[in-house]
Amino acid sequence: MVASAAQLSQARVSLEQRDFCGHHLLRLLRCHRDNFPVPWGCHALRHAWDSCQHHDYVMRMKEFERERRLRLRQQRLRQQHGDSE
Repeated sequence: MVASAAQLSQARVSLEQRDFCGHHLLRLLRCHRDNFPVPWGCHALRHAWDSCQHHDYVMRMKEFERERRLRLRQQRLRQQHGDSE
C-alpha cells in the first residue's frame, strides 16, 4: 500500500475503502474538498481511482482462479496416485 493507515484514518476513509487504491482515493477526496462546488474538476483523479479499483478486482479474480485450478489439479493428482497404489 502506498498510503499509510495513519493517513487513511486521518482522512476519515471508511474501512471498506482502505485498500491498495487508497492513495488515489486520498487525492480524490482532497480534490473534492479543495474544489467543493465544482466536482467535475476532479475527473482525472476519479478515473485514476476507478481504474485502480478495476485493476485490483481483475488481479484478485485472476488469483482466485489460479488458486482454484491449483486445488483441482492437486485433487486430480491425489486421485491418480491413490488409484495407482
